[in-house]
Amino acid sequence: MSRLYEDLTAPEIATEISSSSILVLPVGAVEQHGPHLPLSVDHVIAHETATAVVDECGDELDVWQLPAMSISKSNEHAWSSGTLSLSAETLMAVLRDIGRSIAPTGAKRLVLLNGHGGNTTLLATALRELRLEFGLMTFLMHPALPPAYGGSSTESELGMGIHGGLDETSVFMHLRPDQVRLDRAARQVPESLERNTHVKFGGSVSFGWLSNDFNPDGYIGDPTGATAERGKQLFEQSIAALSEAMEEVKVFDFGR
Repeated sequence: MSRLYEDLTAPEIATEISSSSILVLPVGAVEQHGPHLPLSVDHVIAHETATAVVDECGDELDVWQLPAMSISKSNEHAWSSGTLSLSAETLMAVLRDIGRSIAPTGAKRLVLLNGHGGNTTLLATALRELRLEFGLMTFLMHPALPPAYGGSSTESELGMGIHGGLDETSVFMHLRPDQVRLDRAARQVPESLERNTHVKFGGSVSFGWLSNDFNPDGYIGDPTGATAERGKQLFEQSIAALSEAMEEVKVFDFGR
C-alpha cells in the first residue's frame, strides 16, 4: 500500500489516518548551489529522505508522507538569479494553513523534515506555533543537522561545509549523479573565520549572512573530493538514524 498521503481517497482519510499516525512534511528549497549543483538540491534531498524513511518504517509506525514543500525561505540566496524564496511571514502562514488542514484528520503528530539549513530557525519557531494553535505534537528533523546549527562538518572544511560542500555534494551525487558537475567545483572555505572562538559557523555567537558574503559563487565548503560512494554511506546512515528517531516520535508524550 502506498503511504503517500495524496494517494488516499477522501473517505480513506477517516479510515487510514488516526491519532496514532505520524505525518511527515518534507521541506526543501529551490536555490543556487554554486556552479556545480542544480537549484533542486535541497528539495531533492528532503523528498528522497522522507521517501526512504517512510519506506523503512512507515508500515510499522503508521507514517504517512505529505507532498513536499519545494519552495521555502531562501533569502540568503536571493542575490542569485534562479533562486525561489518565500518570505518568513509567507512560509509561516503556509505552515499554519497546513496545520489547520491536518488537524481535522485526527492525526496528532507532524514531523517537519527539513532539507534546507536556512529554514531551521523559522521551522523551530513553527513547532510551537502549530502546537499552540492546533494542538499538534510537532517535531523537526534534518537529513543531517546543519553545521551552522551545531551539526558536524569535515575537518578539512574547518567545520564550515555548510552549503554545497563535500557532504551535500556527495549525497546529491548518490541521488542524482547525472546532475553534478564536479569539474566546475573548487574549494570555497572562509578560512579567516577559523581564527574566531565565538563568531563563526557553529560558534556561540550567531551572525547574519548572505551566501555571497564569502565568495561570488555562493557556496561554502570544499566539494572537490565528493563521491557517490560517500554520499550513499551518508544517506543510508541518515535513514537509519531518522527511522530510529521516528520510533521515539511515535511514543513521545511530554514525559507523562
